[in-house]
Amino acid sequence: MKPTAAAPERNSPRARRRIAAILVLVTVLGLVAAFWWHAPSPQVGGRPPAAVPVTVAPAVARDVPIFLQALGTVQAANTIAIRSQIDGKLQSVQFEEGQQVRKGDTLAVIDPRPFQAALDQAVAKKAEDQAQLVAAAKDLARFKELASKGYGTPQSVDQQQGKVDQLKATVDGDQAAIESAQNQLFYATIMAPIDGRVGFRQLDAGNVIHASDQSPLTVLTQIRPVVAVFTLPQQNLSAVREAMLRGDLPVVAFDQDNERQLAQGKLLLIDNQIDQTTSTIRLKARFPNEDDRLWPGEFVRVRMQVDTRKGVVTIPPVAVQRGPQGAYAWVITADNTADQRAIEATRAGDDVAIVSKGLDAGERVVVNGQYRLQPGMRVDAKSGGDANVAQDHS
Repeated sequence: MKPTAAAPERNSPRARRRIAAILVLVTVLGLVAAFWWHAPSPQVGGRPPAAVPVTVAPAVARDVPIFLQALGTVQAANTIAIRSQIDGKLQSVQFEEGQQVRKGDTLAVIDPRPFQAALDQAVAKKAEDQAQLVAAAKDLARFKELASKGYGTPQSVDQQQGKVDQLKATVDGDQAAIESAQNQLFYATIMAPIDGRVGFRQLDAGNVIHASDQSPLTVLTQIRPVVAVFTLPQQNLSAVREAMLRGDLPVVAFDQDNERQLAQGKLLLIDNQIDQTTSTIRLKARFPNEDDRLWPGEFVRVRMQVDTRKGVVTIPPVAVQRGPQGAYAWVITADNTADQRAIEATRAGDDVAIVSKGLDAGERVVVNGQYRLQPGMRVDAKSGGDANVAQDHS
């Protein structure tokens, strides 16, 4: 069989050059298409891009109060377990649970008859011994008179003198027994030792009460005034001490949600040592609590003003941004363009930050829309309000 004419060899140099040229052409066309697809559309009539809408607030110079805030626990100024000092039948309970009582008010009465009888007996015993003492003293006087005339002996005088002295000691003992019986009778009436509010009643009238009972009759707590104990970081100690040296340091108590003010008082003391485990210091504040808005065991937010920064530049905290080089803020210039400005700022509360470097009072900072900005970009600035005075500093 005769061989047929063959096509050009595919592996020839000419064929390879042709394939490479086709591949290069396809690649160039792809790049041009991609560039055309992603290129921005031409400006219509040569107009600049639209301004970016942002919200701005002015930097304001003002006096900023500096507050310290902590979570505290309310405690009663005094807590007393009311117990009986004698054994006896509980005749009556004369308080209502939860009642506010005054010092000296009768809380309960133990049957006083046994103690009154013991007192009467002690009084009678003293009267008897006093009568014997009077008789012995008269005999002693007669013995001394007879002895002076030679009709009596010194021994009889000494014996009678000893009897008189013995009866005097007996009368003194009787007086002590009377006082003891009076105390027992006094203890039969249980009275409030302080002003305060009584709690639950643990024993009803008719039961026998003992001085050795484990459970008290009730618990009396003094909540007018009341105290709150709270802790602050160790680094706040100097500021608190300096504030106390200037005079009474006001303290305000808010509810646990930090929304409603409950009471106003003053700082009572700083603990005499720092807790090295937690690096904190304990403090105690006192509140008059005349309206009983603070209750023992309640958690409260305690806030106190320790200083006032005079004439500092303030901006809203949301205007402070963080970057690799530190804090900065977007400042809107007079021609409504954005300028990224490095600043030094300290947050002084929920609503204000103090700027110590980088801003002047009156300059406008962006508080909303920062994420779309670039340096030099035109903006459409709308006012978003003023920076507020600090409310707390933690």
